Amino acid sequence: MNHETLLALFGFAVAASFTPGPNNFMVFASTVNFGFYRTIPHMAGVVIGFMVLMAAIGAGLGAVVAAFPSLLIVAKIAGGAYLVWIAWKIANTRQMDSGRTVSGRPLTFLQAAAFQWVNPKAWIMSLTAISVYTYPEDYAFSVALVSGMFGVVSVPSLSIWGGFGAGLRDWLSVGNRLRWFNIAMAILLVASLWPMLS
Repeated sequence: MNHETLLALFGFAVAASFTPGPNNFMVFASTVNFGFYRTIPHMAGVVIGFMVLMAAIGAGLGAVVAAFPSLLIVAKIAGGAYLVWIAWKIANTRQMDSGRTVSGRPLTFLQAAAFQWVNPKAWIMSLTAISVYTYPEDYAFSVALVSGMFGVVSVPSLSIWGGFGAGLRDWLSVGNRLRWFNIAMAILLVASLWPMLS
């Protein structure tokens, strides 16, 4: 892969990873409600789960989806249903985790990793990246490079979104601010589905 293509891949990974989407919204809401430290397994699950999904698409899953497009539709529907359920749980979280009883808990590593397999944005990003930035003459290496690039870029992206959420914890702990924040985040999470499901 030449320098120009590598730079283009990096730009695509940055744009795709930092823009609002289900993973970023969920991490943002999780750090507000549960703190940055307790959300780290969630963030790690996103990174590893997404890299594994992308590698699997490069290893042949993408060809299966191309041959059977209905599989992508099923993934979108399953992902949409799961996101609506997550949005409902976020909207109904009323108290921050500060050593007291809290209604809910952050996603685990495995839950966040498994979510990537039904995350419409993750599928679209992966299919696009693998089809555009891999080379037949060095296919395995280019798949690994593309997957690794997204993994590397996802770490600061999720950390920044999580940092914003953690930074708002004190302000949102006053009055009903957390309740309205969670409702707003639930609405944004569901709204983030529209471009991917339409």
